[in-house]
Amino acid sequence: MTSENALRDRLSLGLLTVAPGAPDPMTARIVQAQGFDAVYMTGLGATALRLGQPDLGLLTQTEMADHARSIVRAVDIPVIADADTGYGGALNVARTVREYMQGGVAALHLEDQVSPKRCGQLAGVRLVSPEEGVARLSAAVEARGTGDMVLIGRTDALQAMGMDEAVARASRYRDTGVDLVFVDGVKTRAEVETIAKRVEGPKVLSLVDGTDAAHLTVDDVRELGFSVVMYAVTTLFAAARATQDALTALKAQGRPASAGALTYAEFCEVVDLAGHQAFAHRHGE
Repeated sequence: MTSENALRDRLSLGLLTVAPGAPDPMTARIVQAQGFDAVYMTGLGATALRLGQPDLGLLTQTEMADHARSIVRAVDIPVIADADTGYGGALNVARTVREYMQGGVAALHLEDQVSPKRCGQLAGVRLVSPEEGVARLSAAVEARGTGDMVLIGRTDALQAMGMDEAVARASRYRDTGVDLVFVDGVKTRAEVETIAKRVEGPKVLSLVDGTDAAHLTVDDVRELGFSVVMYAVTTLFAAARATQDALTALKAQGRPASAGALTYAEFCEVVDLAGHQAFAHRHGE
C-alpha cells in the first residue's frame, strides 16, 4: 500500500490523522519511530533548516519539492507537505502538484496568500481574491487527475480578515474538489471550536505551541470532528531549545552536559545504522 493510499484509507474510515511537523528527514524518522500516523513537512521548518531564516517565502518550488522528497525517502508513513501558494499561476501550480506527486508526497496544501507568502501566524498576511484562491485549487485538482494525492485547500483569512471570511473561503475552496479544507492561523480554543461548527466537511487543524489552542488534546480534536491535526513546530522548537541548552552548558562548563541527550548508540538507532550495515554486508561490503 502506498503512503498516499494509507492516508486516504484513514480519511475514508473517519480516523483522525495526527501529524507532527518534521523540519528534516532525521526528525521525520523520529516521528515515525514514535508511532504517529503521518509526518508534516512544515515550510517554516524547511526554511529554518535549509537557510536559517524565517518563513517569508524564501524557498523556491524546486527547493521545497526536493526537501519533501528527502523526507518521503526517510520514512514509510504518509508525508503531508506545505506547498505554499503553488509558486505562480495555474501552470506553476500544476507543476508543483506533479513534482510533489512524483516525489511520493501523500498530501499537500495550497494557500490563498499573495506571493511572497509568510508564516500564517505572523501579522501582515495579504490574501489573493477568493476567485484566485479557487483558481489555484481547481488547477491543482485537474493536475492531480486520478492520482491518490490528497489535496488540501488552505485559507489564511482568519487573522487577516476575520472568521466570517475564513469560513466563507473554506466553503468555496471545498467546492473545487479538494479533499480537505484548512483554516490556518488559529490561536484560541474558541476559534477552533467555531471552525469545527461552521466549516463543513473534512478539515485540517494546525496547532502551534504556545497558543491557547495548543492546550487542546488529541481527544479534544477528535471529538470536534477534524480529520487531520498537525503540530507544525513542536519538534522544531524543542530541538532548537535543546541545542541552545547543550551549547550553553558546553560554553559555561567547558564540556558537554550529557544528561537528557541521546547516547551515540541511541542515535545510531534513529538513523538505522544497523540496517545499512546489514545491507552492505549482504552485498559483500
